[in-house]
This record gives sequence, C-alpha cells and structure tokens, in this order.
Amino acid sequence: MTSTSSTALQRLRHAALVLSVAALVAACGSIKPEKDPTAGWPAERLYSDAREAMAAGSWNTARERLEAIEARYPFGVHAQQSLIDQAYVNWKDDEPEQALAAIDRFEQQYPNHPGSDYMLYLKGLITFTPASLIYNSLTGQDPAERDPKGLRESYESFNQLLARYPDSRYAADARKRLTWLVDTIARNEVYVAEYYYRRGAYIAAANRAQTVITDFEGVPIAEKALYIMYLSYDKLGLEDLRDDAKRVLDLNFPNSKYYEQGLEEPVSYWNPLNWF
Repeated sequence: MTSTSSTALQRLRHAALVLSVAALVAACGSIKPEKDPTAGWPAERLYSDAREAMAAGSWNTARERLEAIEARYPFGVHAQQSLIDQAYVNWKDDEPEQALAAIDRFEQQYPNHPGSDYMLYLKGLITFTPASLIYNSLTGQDPAERDPKGLRESYESFNQLLARYPDSRYAADARKRLTWLVDTIARNEVYVAEYYYRRGAYIAAANRAQTVITDFEGVPIAEKALYIMYLSYDKLGLEDLRDDAKRVLDLNFPNSKYYEQGLEEPVSYWNPLNWF
C-alpha cells in the first residue's frame, strides 16, 4: 500500500469517527427528560387529584401528589393535610415505615394540630397489626409468643391518645385495643417466665412472673404467673416466698387448674384479628 493510499484511508477512518460522535451527540440531545404533568399545579389542584386517587385506591398516584404538596407548598394548610393523608396512604399500601415517618414529621411540625388524635390512633394501628399477625392467623400461633416490640409501641400510642384526648372519636376503639394489648403483652411476659423456668433459671423466672402481677393488674394470665412464682421459689428453697405466692394464688384463683395440669396448655387456635 502506497503512502498516499494509507493517508487516504486514515482520513476516511477519522471522518467516520467524527460522524459517529456527531450522531451520538445529536441522539443524546434529542432525549428530553420526562415532563412532570403536575408542574405548575396549585396546591388545591394537587390535593384534589390526590383525594381522587385515594378514593380509587391508586396509592402511588396519591402519594406522588401528596409528596408534591409537601415539597412545593410546605407552609400552607394543604401541607398539613398532606402529611395526614400520606400516613394513611402508606399504611394502606403496606408501607408502615413511610407511614410512621410521615406521622413523625407531622408531630414535630404541628404538635397542637386538631388532627393529632387521629395521627396517634393511626400510629397505634400501624404497629397493632404487623405482618407477623397474618402469619399467626395461618399457623395458629399465639402472638404473645412473638416479639412484643410492635405491640408495646401500639400500646404507647393508644395510651397517649387516651391520656391527651379522652373524648376523641377514636377513644372507644383505642380502649378496646388497649385491653387486648395489655392481655397479650402480659402473656408474653409469662411465656418468657416459663422459658426461664424450664431451663432452670428460677430467679429470672420468678422475677419475670412477678412483673405480670405488679404491672398488669387483673389480667387472666396472672394465674399462671403466680403458679410459676410458686414453682420457682420452691425450686430455690425459698419457702416463705413460695408460701406467699401460693396464698395469693389460692385467694385469687381458688382450685387453680395449674395444680392439676401443670404448665402445659392445650393447643389454641385463637386469632387476635377476630377481635376487630
């Protein structure tokens, strides 16, 4: 190949490269970012559209409109309502963490808002029915056997609601749920006490059972708690404490079933979701 031919070939290659780059730049320039269809919408229109989406169960659309209100119009009355609705939408869309985050922002920004009682109620509902309860309904497992963290958080929310807003429209349902929560959390304490007892940790068992007696007055599971205290003190050779536990057990639960059946309980298919 002559030098002239070689030079011509290099020029062709260079020209092709320039054309390729130019075509690529032109293509990139033709790709425009997707335009936000709500750009320029006032807060009233965004909120109206969000409410329509909520009514239709279109949670993603509703969430986008509500978040747009909070971002674009953070100081208006619609921003306050958007946080309330964001909490509800995320709860309905099985996004509990996002729902709780919206509630936290609302409580920080509007501590004296008329909707504060609803937000406390919703906060209680979000942690009242964790996904584990659906699992329990399928397996028949008592929710008191599982981690009570969510139930304790729910208890705190409902309890705060009743303390701050005893006449709230949500108070009656909150009281009903608190009754169930107290009973369930107390039974969790007894499960833990029984776990310690079966493993020979008698001091820990007695102390955990004692918590049920002191912190959860009037719960039915107190009968088993007293029986575990009686057994634990007997194993420890603490006769005075053993006799005291038996005296209280006999006084409050004459002819207790646990003397005959021991710690074993019949299989239960109790489902907490049926309460509500």
